[in-house]
Amino acid sequence: MNRYDVYGIGHALVDTEVKVTDDFLVKAGLTKGTMTLIDENRRVQLLEQLGPVARHRSCGGSSANTLIGLAQLGGRAFHSSRVANDENGAFFARDMKTNGVENDLDHRSTPGTTGQCLVLITPDAERTMCTHLGVSEGFSIQDLAPDRLAAAQWLYVEGYLVTSPGARQAAVEAVRLARKHGTKIALTFSDASMVEFFLDGLEEIMGPGVDLLFCNHVEALKYARTDNLETARAALAEKCHAYGLTLGPQGAIVRIDQKEYAIPGTPVQAIDANGAGDLFAGALLYGLTHGFSPERAGLLACRASALLVTRHGARLSRDQTLNVLNNLD
Repeated sequence: MNRYDVYGIGHALVDTEVKVTDDFLVKAGLTKGTMTLIDENRRVQLLEQLGPVARHRSCGGSSANTLIGLAQLGGRAFHSSRVANDENGAFFARDMKTNGVENDLDHRSTPGTTGQCLVLITPDAERTMCTHLGVSEGFSIQDLAPDRLAAAQWLYVEGYLVTSPGARQAAVEAVRLARKHGTKIALTFSDASMVEFFLDGLEEIMGPGVDLLFCNHVEALKYARTDNLETARAALAEKCHAYGLTLGPQGAIVRIDQKEYAIPGTPVQAIDANGAGDLFAGALLYGLTHGFSPERAGLLACRASALLVTRHGARLSRDQTLNVLNNLD
């Protein structure tokens, strides 16, 4: 039996969430609904513009959120990333373990500043992210844990890693090792900007194809360079054995073994979409590693992410996540 259900790699970020207006985004020169890489000076500038508003801190990053969701449901996960030997780095490592995700960051911290992400939430629940990668930008092959990867059913690769050469090469190497050890490969596009500006890098990571691809409908359309979702779905199917395509309030389409399953959405009043796609991936992977049918795994993923958007923050509590699982029928 595999020691882990999923071994994940991605940026280690400490998220700070703040409610803002659309007007604030315009004045700050930010494109709503996207992720923008910023330096430390820009991060400080934005915090000064925000002033004394309520802020919520948690460990974050796309793959980190996904693995926490899986672990809350009862899955076994290990996460490789890079943090600095500062307070935020210690907080990240501790918060991951508290939420059930193993890591070896206590022995791998480096000088510098741990990555941070300023998550700006507008009244329509859309999230706009400003990310200062800090030492996470230097994530490299040396940060991988090959023995943990070999002991997992799945490798989960965060698309944001494509933004730096070293991190991209680490993702390519992780995929190579996964193929060597018979570990299945899952990749998330993470953000439409990754597809738009770093497509060649994503293609390099995927190589001839992956076992499972996660994306939303905007990312799918950009990937296929089309405005037709049917065309985009066909393009995705050529690159992966299975996919989880999220459609917002309309639910999702899960394709497995050349068959598509339409998963209905759950009507909710959304207030914060941050982390919804990450939790969808974690819940779907949990279902697929625990004998669920594609429909049941997709339903768990859709219901969990629907509940998440009704609350502030990038993840649910363990009790909330388990409540979704226990009430699927």
